[in-house]
Amino acid sequence: MWIGEFHDPRLVEVYDAECPWGWDDDFFMAVLAERSAHRVVDLGCGTGRLAIAMARAGHEVTAVDPAAAALAAARRKSGGERVHWLQGSAGQLPARSFDAAFMTSHVAQSFVDDEEWDGVLRGLRRALVPEGRLVFDSSDPAFEPWALWNPRDSWRAVVLPDGEAEAWSEAAEVEPNVWHVTERYRFADGREVANSATLRFRTEPELRASLREAGFRVDTIYGGWGREPVGLSGDGEFIVIAVVAPRLMS
Repeated sequence: MWIGEFHDPRLVEVYDAECPWGWDDDFFMAVLAERSAHRVVDLGCGTGRLAIAMARAGHEVTAVDPAAAALAAARRKSGGERVHWLQGSAGQLPARSFDAAFMTSHVAQSFVDDEEWDGVLRGLRRALVPEGRLVFDSSDPAFEPWALWNPRDSWRAVVLPDGEAEAWSEAAEVEPNVWHVTERYRFADGREVANSATLRFRTEPELRASLREAGFRVDTIYGGWGREPVGLSGDGEFIVIAVVAPRLMS
């Protein structure tokens, strides 16, 4: 998980500035509309951009995140009163209470350890109704998303209400397909803040195997926000749609 967003409201403000509504949000809203799914859980909801949009579209939304500062910002947003906000994790969700579950903005990459990832998947499977859908995104490691995580290529200006902040990224490989990433920010008043996380980039076979072990059946994996096949889009994504599989009788 990103460490800074747990404690620093200033970084929550930066997150909102750097992550406006995008093609990925359009994709997730379209997928949600494809099947009846009145009750939705958004795990790793951050500052609530997508959760609030889902609620405005008429869905009953529970939005979950461990970061208190992010949830506080989400509650203050217009439409935030429509969402049930929960500080916590997938393990706290009630059984068979949701028709669909979403993990967006590459939240899946934050679960580095296989046991932790399996716990998240099993918690979501337990929370979903039979045939409920799980939808999430994760970067395809074949596209080496970390290649631009260096000060020269990642430098950017972030426009905030009280002026611009400079931002850049640094990264170091911990083990194959596992990277420790630090986002650094220098604000107009001279203050500098760092926000770090360790991220795991699972391959398609690894994702499929973990979903199968947790009790899901993979419906589709896209490679881009235009629903391109894996490997044929410059987006470099794994966009996964999985369905709760029936339990086998012993």
